[in-house]
Amino acid sequence: MKLVVGLGNPGIEYVWTRHNAGQIILSSIVEKLYLGQPKNNFQGSFWETFFEGQKIGLLFPHTFMNLSGLAVAEAVNFYKLTADDILIISDEVALSFGRIRLRKTGSAGGQKGLASILGALGTFDICRLRIGIGTPISTTEKKINLSSWVLGKFPKEQQEIFPIIQSACFDVFKLWVRGEIDLAMNLANNYRNEKTN
Repeated sequence: MKLVVGLGNPGIEYVWTRHNAGQIILSSIVEKLYLGQPKNNFQGSFWETFFEGQKIGLLFPHTFMNLSGLAVAEAVNFYKLTADDILIISDEVALSFGRIRLRKTGSAGGQKGLASILGALGTFDICRLRIGIGTPISTTEKKINLSSWVLGKFPKEQQEIFPIIQSACFDVFKLWVRGEIDLAMNLANNYRNEKTN
């Protein structure tokens, strides 16, 4: 069993917000695998399927971002998973929009959902796919704090580009499922979106 977790906040008001980039990518994987409606399990929306000969669980926690570890730990304990079985998909302000990164280990880097998961599972060695959302651009006339930025919605022109990013992330996901982590990292970390770079 492998577990893929897309981070975000539940509720219609958070649809297309930057902080829900992980959930946006997870939803696109669900659509590409034709999984339909989820079960309400592990304090979230949960899908289960077989892909590339591997049993896969996909989870969108409903615990809100900073308590994501509660939902993930529940699923991990139920299926008796190891850190190698888990992929977390989250937003990343340190990456410009249109960039993605895959890492096998590391700190949460300020991402509260990831921090909650690392704390709940007691390890830094969890694979994470980070989706670039960029940093707030403040001017002398307008100051934008980080919280307002991540909870703000992607502008329409960025929403229209997202299918390209989703396609690249699905390719990374496939390699991760196959256990080809180095190839997955190479693909993600060298990915360039011609419409944003």
